[in-house]
Amino acid sequence: MKQFACVVLGLLWSVSTYAQHTFKAQIIDAESGEPLLGATAKISPTQGAVSDAEGNLEITNILSEEITVEVSFVGYEEWSQVISLPQTKRLTIALEHDEHLEEVIITATRSTRTIDDLPTRVEAITSEELDEKSMMRSANIAMLLRESTGIQMQQTSASSGNQSIRIQGLDGRYTQLLKDGFPIFGGFAGGLSIMQIPPLDLRQVEVIKGSNSTLYGGGAIAGLVNLVTHTPEEKRRLRLMVDQTTARGTTLNGFYAQRFGAVGVSLFASANRQQAYDPNEDSFSDLPQIRSLTVNPSLFFYLKDNSLIRVTLNGTVENRRGGDMNQISERPNGVHTFVEENATDRFNYQLSYQKPFANGMQLNVRHSLTYFDRGITTTDFSFQGEQYSTFSEANFQFGKESFRWTVGVNGYTDTFNEFDVDSLRRDYTINTLGVFAQNTWDINPRWALESGLRVEYDPNYGEFILPRVALLSRINEQWTARLSGGAGYKQPTLFTEEAENLIFRGIEPLFRNGFLAPERSWGGNLDVNYQTAWGDDWTFSVNQLFFYTWLTKPLVLQPYGGADSFVFVNAEGPLTSNGTETNVKLTYKDFKLFANYAFANTLQRYREVQLQSPLTPRHRMGSVLMWEAHGKGRIGLEAYYTGEQRLEDGTATQPFWIV
Repeated sequence: MKQFACVVLGLLWSVSTYAQHTFKAQIIDAESGEPLLGATAKISPTQGAVSDAEGNLEITNILSEEITVEVSFVGYEEWSQVISLPQTKRLTIALEHDEHLEEVIITATRSTRTIDDLPTRVEAITSEELDEKSMMRSANIAMLLRESTGIQMQQTSASSGNQSIRIQGLDGRYTQLLKDGFPIFGGFAGGLSIMQIPPLDLRQVEVIKGSNSTLYGGGAIAGLVNLVTHTPEEKRRLRLMVDQTTARGTTLNGFYAQRFGAVGVSLFASANRQQAYDPNEDSFSDLPQIRSLTVNPSLFFYLKDNSLIRVTLNGTVENRRGGDMNQISERPNGVHTFVEENATDRFNYQLSYQKPFANGMQLNVRHSLTYFDRGITTTDFSFQGEQYSTFSEANFQFGKESFRWTVGVNGYTDTFNEFDVDSLRRDYTINTLGVFAQNTWDINPRWALESGLRVEYDPNYGEFILPRVALLSRINEQWTARLSGGAGYKQPTLFTEEAENLIFRGIEPLFRNGFLAPERSWGGNLDVNYQTAWGDDWTFSVNQLFFYTWLTKPLVLQPYGGADSFVFVNAEGPLTSNGTETNVKLTYKDFKLFANYAFANTLQRYREVQLQSPLTPRHRMGSVLMWEAHGKGRIGLEAYYTGEQRLEDGTATQPFWIV
């Protein structure tokens, strides 16, 4: 009996062993041939495997001789096929990139490449995040930029509420602000610019950090920010938003865009009414009283030869009053009498023409004219001036996508006229002519090189030679690295954060103390990116950036002839900024966790004692935990930390959290 049982068990075991099969495969990228780590293969809801670093996977204990294998990986099209078992060799499965996924096309570099294919490191704030932030703060883009790693929004006036962009620890004047590639916020027009740009009509915000004057000329020492607006499509886009805050602010925004055959139209309008707000009841406004109106219409003409003409008008009228609450409400009590009023008019027109030719060649011509008027009035002082600036550019693109050239010429003028309110006349004119060439070269599937050279001429300062290079290494599907470096410069102007803090009071004309040299810089970035996925539910990515900027001849204010007079001079020593930025993203199903950390060591080496630049924290952190299900809703928790900052008098502020 015992022998019979053993025979039966042996037969059953041999049959079971014979019926069990193993499926073996290697998962690779169809374009590069690189193995994919973390791809998932399933033959049933409960039976599957995940590929290793070599792209290999195995599914064992398969009873059937015919199975349907489904392979998936984030960013790739799903693969499915019926497989007969047993196999004679390991199956190679090449996954194609999912062309239906939303691709981020970058325009700031004058290319049509996606953000992943650019050698230049670009940070893009896409429409999804813009929509989210516009619901939280619809009046301006200050919050949107403040929550980006390595960007600090620094308040330059407690009365007006004005803020400037600081990238990698450098003052706001070193950041070039563009709108659809037009530098319309330079010089005097940079005042209050961030506070007067609502986000509703923006499709994308592109940030390039580091010295990049090669791209659009002087000013981009810390980096550049390009605001990209929506363009019309055949499907109508209509957005209306009413925003009421607990801080007594009301904003009405509306945006409409649609294409009708050969003509397209877009219209953005915004009205903001903010009452003066004093939450700590110290009789001084924390938020100024604001009345503003913005209207931005655009017309698009789509010609039969596939060329495009775009005409855009931008208009903003605003009045701000901040200071003592009684004075703002026109109930002076003889004790609290200080008030600062800012009245601004900003008008701009933009004209662009795109003409494509055969073999991928394209001609681009652009022109803009900006008028900006700002008057600052306090209890005992007033400053008012106007600026006219123009920008013109023509460039031609040619070559294959893998080896593409852009060559062009551009001119920029900036004329500032101060109204004759006192004995100081601080008018100036800047005229700049530049020629440039850019090349993007895909050396092979793993390496890409972007290089450029710009030569600009200013009659007051001579020539500026501005090289730039960026290298991309696709180490494998999980690892990429970028290395870039370039030069920057900025001509002296009256409009710095130091001067803004003084309301331009007592500041002598630029050349009162002799010739002022332009500020010049060299800078470089190195960043490494890693991304992976675990099954269908988990994804993880981390980006680590290292940066360094060396700036010579920094423009600083110093006392001149008395306690109430100041003059600009070039500091004898340099200003340096170095640091790191870390970004981490972890997702699980409908949950997303974002965490970032920025370290900026910005030293004023021209002082006897090397000091951290005022109001520049060394340490900043942020985190966002979000649940989002499409069609159901979203909920999130945000927390941001700012470390201590040195003030002008040498004292330090306390670190703080915002939740």
